[in-house]
Amino acid sequence: MNRIVSLDEFVIRTEKEKPHSSGSFSRLLRDIGIAAKIVNREVNKAGLVNILGVEGSTNSTGDDVQKLDVFANEKFIETLSYSGEVCGIGSEENQTFIEVPADKGKPAQYVVVMDPLDGSSNIDVNVSVGTIFGIYRRKSPADGPCQLEDFLQKGTELVAAGYVLYGTSTLMVYSTGNGVNGFTLDPSIGEFCLSHKNIQMPVAGNYYSVNQGYYLKFDLEMRRYIDHCSDLNYRLRYIGSMVSDIHRIMFQGGIFLYPNTRKYPKGKLRLLYECYPMAYLIEQAGGTALTCKLERVMDMEITELHQTSSVAMGSRDMVKDMKEFVEKYGAVIQ
Repeated sequence: MNRIVSLDEFVIRTEKEKPHSSGSFSRLLRDIGIAAKIVNREVNKAGLVNILGVEGSTNSTGDDVQKLDVFANEKFIETLSYSGEVCGIGSEENQTFIEVPADKGKPAQYVVVMDPLDGSSNIDVNVSVGTIFGIYRRKSPADGPCQLEDFLQKGTELVAAGYVLYGTSTLMVYSTGNGVNGFTLDPSIGEFCLSHKNIQMPVAGNYYSVNQGYYLKFDLEMRRYIDHCSDLNYRLRYIGSMVSDIHRIMFQGGIFLYPNTRKYPKGKLRLLYECYPMAYLIEQAGGTALTCKLERVMDMEITELHQTSSVAMGSRDMVKDMKEFVEKYGAVIQ
């Protein structure tokens, strides 16, 4: 019988393997796990505590804000702010970043960026949702407050990224740049336990994930590639939660597409809060993550907190096929 390895034990053991580690990074990952447990508890009893439905406002891209969006955002901010390990937090739900004062004068070295509840509109119909997070080392002087430059870092500067899937079971999947590992929440002991070690994405798959309702609004090359997927009898699966859709592809192979449209010519997904962290995980698992203009997502320059992008990410061979369609049918590659 294999011994149970908790998230706490795993991150501590992993950090001990790195020279000059101080323990603060391990504590930060554990705090993210604590916040995820709190959000998971509320997600599972949402219908009983009047936390379903629309909150009444809209976010930066015009989406309705759900009550659970607000709850998840507040709980992650609260937990991370009290951790003493971050100097700032950037959230999809906030227009600007949140400065976190130093705890007892101890300077914090990290900033966290997050989509606290991805796919939250699914809650009302009991479909899985998730949390996406990324961790950067700050660029500004440690003896002062965090600055915008701490957040406007490319995906290649990430020191860790992950997601939490709140579904039939609750999983936390993350990477610190040395492979991807998954942890399943055991409700009987209240701990995330190592369940998926060194996740490797299949080089190809039978799934494609795209909101095909927008088919006619996509560029020609994307329509042709989607036709190609249909002709090959690939299985269309689209949940409406990036975490859920990517999670399937991470284990079963496939491609996730969120192309640009006429309404959103630069794409709609947030580069900082969604695209960078998920691209980081995809690449760590052996996949490929590009924009629909064929730029590597991790290399994209970022100039504002809520900058958006298109994405095409997943199994290496399937993204390669998509790239060939864009090169063949794309009028101009920008």
